[in-house]
Amino acid sequence: MEQIPKDIGEYAGAGEITIADEVIASIAGVAAKEVEGVASVGKGTVRRMLAERLGGAEGKARGVQVEVGTIEAIVDLSLNVIYGFNIPKIIAAVRGKVASRLFDLAGLDAKEINVHIVGIEFPEKAEKPEKRVK
Repeated sequence: MEQIPKDIGEYAGAGEITIADEVIASIAGVAAKEVEGVASVGKGTVRRMLAERLGGAEGKARGVQVEVGTIEAIVDLSLNVIYGFNIPKIIAAVRGKVASRLFDLAGLDAKEINVHIVGIEFPEKAEKPEKRVK
């Protein structure tokens, strides 16, 4: 059980703190999306997108599975990356960002952060600049 610091509020009595697995999954998913080169979290399927739009699925935690204990968590992330970025560097950055966010926001140590690259996205072709006549 985590001790509540005395300066958090008026009432600093003892009690149990529970953070839902879905919240931890959302934190991990949002943190992963903050890394440059990550296009999206999860595998986008038509069925999943329709379920999200109709309120049947949570979009932020898509592609993230967690096992949460009292002081640590195991995270499995499925990511789509942008073509042209170094995948090992993206994975290292994602692991660092997710571990940092889990500790800062939930007080959990990331025991494992497993990253699965499930797709690659190609950026929109940039419009070619018009040729200027001299």
